Amino acid sequence: MAAEPTLSFVTCASPLGLHRMAYWEWPAACAPEDELATAVCVHGLTRNGRDFDVLAQNLSTRRRVICPDLVGRGKSDRAPDPSLYTVPQYVADCVTLIARLAVDQIAWVGTSLGGMVGMTLAACAQTPITTLVLNDIGPELDPRGLLRISTYVGQNTSFATREEGERAMRELTASFGPLSDEQAKVLTRHYFVPDGARWRYHYDPAIATPFRTTTAAAPVSLWPFYDSISCPTLLLRGADSDLLAPATAQAMTVRGPRAERVDFAGIGHAPSLIPDDQVRTIAEFLGRNG
Repeated sequence: MAAEPTLSFVTCASPLGLHRMAYWEWPAACAPEDELATAVCVHGLTRNGRDFDVLAQNLSTRRRVICPDLVGRGKSDRAPDPSLYTVPQYVADCVTLIARLAVDQIAWVGTSLGGMVGMTLAACAQTPITTLVLNDIGPELDPRGLLRISTYVGQNTSFATREEGERAMRELTASFGPLSDEQAKVLTRHYFVPDGARWRYHYDPAIATPFRTTTAAAPVSLWPFYDSISCPTLLLRGADSDLLAPATAQAMTVRGPRAERVDFAGIGHAPSLIPDDQVRTIAEFLGRNG
């Protein structure tokens, strides 16, 4: 990557006290009068804000781009209790972040968990979200994908070398679609941290606790939230996704905001938003809708 974002922190509140959330900022490269709405890009369950480096660099030609590390991931603090690793806390943290940014309107790009946070916030009265991109996520989650994710999330795995971890990550993210070695590096270079003489994933394994509890319980439906969304919405889906079923995706095009839908062939959960066609699809949609 030719450019690097700036790392900043914002202090957020929870019922158990305060924690810092890290966020990466890509300033707009254009003149202020040509700048479009700020974009906030939010990652999936075990990922972090640096997943969006390629997309953010592209979008930053015309807009400020903010990519937070949700609490428990990346450079952000770990939560004092696993019970805080839930969508309501993530929404509250992102509201605090948006207040820090001092903007009234944002475009939201959310992958998987980040899309769930986006749907919830977009459904709120006086929401700042004016344009929404949902990456392989919907109001209903396919049990097949939940079961697959539950087999690896939260495992306190460590590796003898960074290279060993990167090889394991290539296998784990195979469903993201075919990527060159350079593209795959985007998904791995900020995903491992040293732990003594070994390397581990850059997230708190305790994020798995509420995930597994929710997975074992009755399925959660976000349809009431989705049906309340009124802003222009783009739905991206891996054609082979095991988390966003075709029937759910189709229903999303006729309910709520009636999302514009784009499927990417040969990809499961979730499109990496790194290849040119995926980046272009988002950039063009945001360009048409502010």
